[in-house]
Amino acid sequence: LTLLVVAAFGSMANLGGDPAELAGARLQPPSPEHWLGTDHLGRSLVPRLLEGVGVTLLLSSIAVLATAVLSTALGILAGYAGGALNDLVMRLVELLYAFPSIVLAILVAAVVGPGRPAAMAAIVLVTIPLMTRLVRAASAAVSQRDYVTSAIVSGVRLPKILVRHVLPNVSGTIAVQGTYALSVGILVEGGLSFLGLGVQPPQASLGVLIQEGGVYMVAAPWLIIAPGVVLILAILSINVVGDGLRDRFEPRETRSLR
Repeated sequence: LTLLVVAAFGSMANLGGDPAELAGARLQPPSPEHWLGTDHLGRSLVPRLLEGVGVTLLLSSIAVLATAVLSTALGILAGYAGGALNDLVMRLVELLYAFPSIVLAILVAAVVGPGRPAAMAAIVLVTIPLMTRLVRAASAAVSQRDYVTSAIVSGVRLPKILVRHVLPNVSGTIAVQGTYALSVGILVEGGLSFLGLGVQPPQASLGVLIQEGGVYMVAAPWLIIAPGVVLILAILSINVVGDGLRDRFEPRETRSLR
């Protein structure tokens, strides 16, 4: 939440100045004037970091939202229908799951071309297999319950059964996996942008800032430390939120005895 507030309101309030403005000498260390120092072009790192957090979270969130929609539709249909449809969906999911994440992301970027679309497409393809499998498993379990059988016997139409009976009972799984997918999405975006296949300079993202800072790791370590720490904190905080949601929606999974 803090990252979202800082990224959104910090950018709108122009906190720290214009990200593209040449604010001082090159590679200045952190100071009262430039809290996180300046980069290799003399731009203040604070507005660049705010822009980078905003871009990374925006791209990852949009991609994960698309993943949630696709995974929910495929998982519910496969889990409820079973048979050939289930086999087809699961074979496609397993095919995607067989690729290492970074290899699949690079392949997508090579096909689509470097840029935002490549980053978002890569995040969707990397995160959709696991979410689809878990939603499908939850949907298959829900579909065997008495209230679903009762709705079928009563002549309720399939779309209504899926929306009113199955979807609400797998929403917890969707929410939990959505948070984990967001953390994976941030990593994928960072990795692609670090390799020069994601967000393209002069626009900033956490991956771009880490890539630029890595060049000056010895002369100006603050350029890689600041975005690296923010990236780590973002992933850890999202995973903590995911753990909380899992405890909320799946209370039977206790991790310690009290």
